[in-house]
Amino acid sequence: MLFLVVGPSGAGKDTLLGLARAALVHDSGVRFAQRVITRPADVGDEGHEAVDRAEFERRRDGGGFALSWEAHGLLYGIPIDIEDDLRAGRIVVASVSRTVLKYAVSSYSGRVLEVFAPPEILAQRLSMRGREGPEDIARRLLREMPLDPALDVVRIVNDGTPETGAARMVAALRLAPGPNA
Repeated sequence: MLFLVVGPSGAGKDTLLGLARAALVHDSGVRFAQRVITRPADVGDEGHEAVDRAEFERRRDGGGFALSWEAHGLLYGIPIDIEDDLRAGRIVVASVSRTVLKYAVSSYSGRVLEVFAPPEILAQRLSMRGREGPEDIARRLLREMPLDPALDVVRIVNDGTPETGAARMVAALRLAPGPNA
């Protein structure tokens, strides 16, 4: 099963994914997909594969991505080899944009993990990043991005410690049907 992780900026997606990955490091039935991004490797909280735009486009045009999208002037991709893991009955976890959810779910057996935090916590986390001013943060918090009600969604509330949020994510992954289900 493919787990598609989404959530607003500041919800803690990358933090929870990192902790869940560490908790499941010895579980060969779970793969955390590494994103390919046209962003330098030393930027961001995730261990993505950094490529330039030409390399990304070459891979995308050659069928190298199961999913790809553009956001904030960057290109993002999930490598096509996740299909091998899915065929083998493994759980694949991928952080994606909401814009690819419909395609992803129609192409693969998928469940959405929506990482969420209350607005006051989002505002605090976004402010601590220092990337945006108070007005930009307020505008970001007003943006509503509801998910399609037809999607299979598990909501992970990340309003406590990172460890608590990660435990919730791991629990959601463990509820997935296994290869012998």
